[in-house]
Amino acid sequence: MKKALLVIMIIALAVSAFAMGAKEATGTAPAGAAPIKIGATWPLADITGKQGSMAAQQAVDEINAAGGVLGRKLELIVVDDELKADKGAAAIEKLVTVDNVDLLIGGMASGVALGQIPVMKKYAKVVISTGAASYKVEEGLGAEADWYFHLHPWDYNQGQSYADGWEAIQKKFGNVKIQKIFLAYEEGAFGKASFDASKTLFGGRYTFDGAPFKSAAFGGGDYASVLEAAKKYGPDLFLWAGYDADALPMLEQAKAMKFNPGIYLGAPPGWPADFGKSPLAENVMLYGMWAPSINGVSPASKKFYDGFMAKYNTEPATYFAPLSYSAVYIAADAIKRAGSTDTAALIKALAATNYASPLGQTITFTPSNIIKHQGVKNQKILQWQKGRQEVIWPFESATAAPVYPFPAWK
Repeated sequence: MKKALLVIMIIALAVSAFAMGAKEATGTAPAGAAPIKIGATWPLADITGKQGSMAAQQAVDEINAAGGVLGRKLELIVVDDELKADKGAAAIEKLVTVDNVDLLIGGMASGVALGQIPVMKKYAKVVISTGAASYKVEEGLGAEADWYFHLHPWDYNQGQSYADGWEAIQKKFGNVKIQKIFLAYEEGAFGKASFDASKTLFGGRYTFDGAPFKSAAFGGGDYASVLEAAKKYGPDLFLWAGYDADALPMLEQAKAMKFNPGIYLGAPPGWPADFGKSPLAENVMLYGMWAPSINGVSPASKKFYDGFMAKYNTEPATYFAPLSYSAVYIAADAIKRAGSTDTAALIKALAATNYASPLGQTITFTPSNIIKHQGVKNQKILQWQKGRQEVIWPFESATAAPVYPFPAWK
């Protein structure tokens, strides 16, 4: 009897050991394994944060439906930074110390990111940032922040791509002529950095000027002064750098004062979801990283777009949606290749990222002016045509020719 029991115990131990080995070999984890926690901050009242968080959750749900990562589910924990630096810093503190997240993603406004830097440095958690264009953020991070992976282009990256784009457009379309540029910029860190970078890039090639305004996102909304200054200057290209809340009221005031430059262009991080439905939007140009028209040239874009529409029954209206979606997939892929969420292993895996994104380009990380891990380094020039964002440049992903000049107001 004792021998029989001993044999049974040996067999049971062997079966158990085999099962454990099988789990390790297939990457599965025991039932009830703790989820991998991804902490995120966005301004949820802004279209960028609202749809960015929605797209990130879409990616989490897709990955979980496919079996998760290393046999564990992903869990997304989002905290609203309310476009305030102190709220953003408090959000990082909570996510790290209370929610015990494994890594951080998200972000939009440069001013908020500046407030978050001390807390990020304190904990040195891996960060995959979807926002913060100001070079001041990069300066605040410093070269030693190897845990920081920045997806969004810096302002100088953006400016260089715009300069390259306008040169190429003028060369290809002889009727498009630019000599004078005016930049209306919101008075915060984002706008001021945009002005400084644009002046450096465009000042030698074009006659350049600009003036600040208080964004409607921060209690402003009266653009009369800056528009009057622009109209008096008489630019061939009028550009404004602010937030989605400024898009329609600025156009309404421009129409009221009959200000119609050759090119009317906006550069907010995101546009109102229904902007394209407004007759004011027609032929307005914009800078961006993505548009639904890219679905026609990128299978990854179409997959993202179709999934977003199926899940939320609304169209993604800001490039922060595919950018945030990408952040989750990049994180999941790196964790899988690292075999864990250990910071050192994750940094090494992220540095080797090669992700075919829905932005219509493959994302890798290379050094920028200061940090080691910069993702996207360019933007696209687009135009609203018949309610749809069309890509004008770069030409390899173009979906339409530019309508020029911007038609006079009726």
